[in-house]
Amino acid sequence: MTLIARGEHLAAIRRDGVRIRSAVEGEFVVRPTAVEDPAGLPAADLVLFCVKAFDTEAAVERIRPIVGPETAVLSLQNGVDNEDTIDALLGSGHAMGGVAQVFAAIERPGVIAHHFAGRIVFGELDGRRSPRAERLLAAFERAGIDVEVSTDIRRALWEKYIFICAVAGMTGITRETIGTVRETPECWRMFRAIVDEVTALARACGVGVVPDAVDVVLKLARGIAAGNRASLAQDLLQGRPLELEALHGHAVRLGERLGVPTPAVFAVYAALKPHVAGRRG
Repeated sequence: MTLIARGEHLAAIRRDGVRIRSAVEGEFVVRPTAVEDPAGLPAADLVLFCVKAFDTEAAVERIRPIVGPETAVLSLQNGVDNEDTIDALLGSGHAMGGVAQVFAAIERPGVIAHHFAGRIVFGELDGRRSPRAERLLAAFERAGIDVEVSTDIRRALWEKYIFICAVAGMTGITRETIGTVRETPECWRMFRAIVDEVTALARACGVGVVPDAVDVVLKLARGIAAGNRASLAQDLLQGRPLELEALHGHAVRLGERLGVPTPAVFAVYAALKPHVAGRRG
């Protein structure tokens, strides 16, 4: 396995490996090969594509030298259109869709704090149980990862999108934890409004979300450990760039195009827009 990293992260990984501080599995270190530029490496069987959505195009160009005709690129990103961007740049058929159900954050370069959950759902965009999907499933299982192959990955992507728009939106604009959001009736009411609006968008796009999708998302949100925040909220508090355009911005634009009202999502988008590029000054 080879990691592509840059800057302080690359230096830390080369020096100390990747340290995982997990509330679920304890603390451990892995020591993969780490490079900044993969040019000169052989074509990869699989690329786990785990960058922030705003870095998708730049990261595709970074991995281009190791993408061969059969290379699969599994996106484990927030949002619902990263896979389309990857295939548009690399050629149709490379991208696979994936959902990472996990709460984790970069504690410092080379150190990952894992707070809650840990599951991957992935699949081919056309719904096939392809040979490469089966090989990847077997590899994840050998690694002890809780994993599922989906024959409707578009729906899985949208289900996470509904969830993350609400959790990221409300922990972001309040600068509070999900526990505080749940305990504040007005905040929980707005959380529900975001879930309603993004679910309506999914249905307007022809995505076959389950009839009780809103209740399912609210149940999941009630089960999150109280001290957690979405990664967007963590990035906001640390002055980092935000995935706002891929999440709430995309929903607002889609709603305008399809005639689906998104007032609660727009409120989040407008409130966080000044911070989209990270801390200024």
